[in-house]
Order: sequence, then structure tokens, then C-alpha cells
Amino acid sequence: MTIQKQEPRFIADGPEGHPWHRFVALGDSYTEGIGDPEPLSLGGLRGWADRVAEELASGRPDFAYANLAIRGMLLRQILDGQLAAALSLKPDLVAIAAGGNDIIFRHGDPDKLAGKLDQAIGTLAATGATVLLFAGPDWGNTPVFGKIRGRVAIYNEHLHTIGARHHTIMVDLWCLPELQHASMWDPDRLHLSPLGHHAVAAATLDALGVEHALKPLQPRPLPAHGWTQARAEDLVWARQYFMPWVLKQLRPHQADALAAKRPQPGPVFGQGLPGPFPPGHPAKGSEMGPGPAAGGPDARAVNRVA
Repeated sequence: MTIQKQEPRFIADGPEGHPWHRFVALGDSYTEGIGDPEPLSLGGLRGWADRVAEELASGRPDFAYANLAIRGMLLRQILDGQLAAALSLKPDLVAIAAGGNDIIFRHGDPDKLAGKLDQAIGTLAATGATVLLFAGPDWGNTPVFGKIRGRVAIYNEHLHTIGARHHTIMVDLWCLPELQHASMWDPDRLHLSPLGHHAVAAATLDALGVEHALKPLQPRPLPAHGWTQARAEDLVWARQYFMPWVLKQLRPHQADALAAKRPQPGPVFGQGLPGPFPPGHPAKGSEMGPGPAAGGPDARAVNRVA
């Protein structure tokens, strides 16, 4: 894969030295934080974008963060439902990851998808905001999804071209070696695990040139065998995860009925610091201290949708 040379980026002298004050994230389940449950976070999820915002907010009481991502959304739904909202929030840092669901579940044409995304990126970049783009990961070693590797690679090439055209910052997950480890992925093999979200957050901050406190975690013990040797488990995985996912995609799409977890920019609370929670959130009422919300759902019970 060809990697386009990026424009020189801002190199901050510590997190408090970066130039951004308002960060808005757009996308689907990847950006919403599926796979990284945290009952004390808005929506019950944390994810890479929250982790990035926590670092950027360090020492910056004026820093605000909104996350408009909604699981299951296709590219057109993201552009139609989130782009105008993001522009209205007047961010100076925008992250957008979109198109993965089209390619995985709808056999989307990467050339056509790129054409739709190009115009949107141009609109965001024209505001003067720094725009973050994400090239998709390499699923070549996984069953089933390895078959779409070519389409993902073509789409990634388009993303690099779009990024170079509009002077965005690219976070290339295809070239992130950590993501080759099974511990970086949720058991469904589609979503990042908490460790994977942590790795992507660190890669994002590195791409921005921001010094941060995210250090490589001591990984959870790796399984004795990798995915390529786990063919005996593939049938179990397909029955528990892949086929239910396919059936959901064949039903009328319901992503439009869901709401973003952080629709308005607000202050960022660090890890272990609860709130603020909107009315009706299961953790509402436990904002005075960390710990599971009374009567709240198990974090692992989060509904996993692409």
C-alpha cells in the first residue's frame, strides 16, 4: 500500500500546548466506542475518541468534546445525519471514520464511497479545522473478512489521496502493527477491545504530534494460538457473531433511531471520573463518585451493532 506524505503537523510541547479547543468525532461503532464498555461514560462506552479527548483536555479547562458517532451507520447516513451537526458545533479538530459498514456488509464500491467522502472532507477542511482521517485495518488474517481485504485496501488508497488533497492528518490503522494481535480485538473480531481502543488513541495523538501519557499497556495474555491456527473456533465464532450480524443487516436499518452519546460539546472527564450524565442515563445519580451505577446494566451487556 502506498502511503502519501502528509503535510507537516503541529508538534505540541505537552498536551496543554496543543492548539485545539473543540474536538468533534463523527462515524459509526468504531468511533462510538463499541468494544470498550465503561458504565460511567456517556452511553456506557469509552472508546478511542474519548481517550484522545481525555488527553487533549489535560490542563485545558476550556477544552470541549462532542461525539456524534452512531453504531451501524452507513457512509451516506453519517454524511446526511452528522456532517451538518458537526459544522454547527464549530470544531477546530474533527475526526471522521466512515464507510466501513458499506464495504463489509453492503459490498460497497470503494471508488463511489470515496467520491462521496471527498466532498465532505473538503467541506470540513474549508472551515479551517484540523481533520483526522482513518485508514481501515488489515483483516487479512481473519476468516470471512479476509475476503474483503482488497476492497478495504482500495478504499484506504482513496483515503490517503483525499487526505493529501485536503491536508488532513491520516491515522493509518492498516500500518499499525499492534492491531495484528488478537488481544486488540473484541471477540466478535469486528470491534476493537479496550486495549485496541487504547492503541488507536495513542496512534491518533502521535499523528497529531501531541505528547501524551498513553503508554503501551501490558497486554493481556495472548491466546496460545493466533487466528490463523484457530480454524476449529471459526465455526463457533460464525454462529455466535457473524451470522447474527448478517441477519441484522438484512433487516430494515435502525441506526437512524439511535442517538449520539455526546451530541453537544462539553468538558472532558478523565478516566475514573464520572459524568456529566444526561437525564435518563443509567449512571445518573451516582455522579459523586466512581463505581457502578445503582441498578445500571452490566457494561458487557452493551448492544453490539456495527
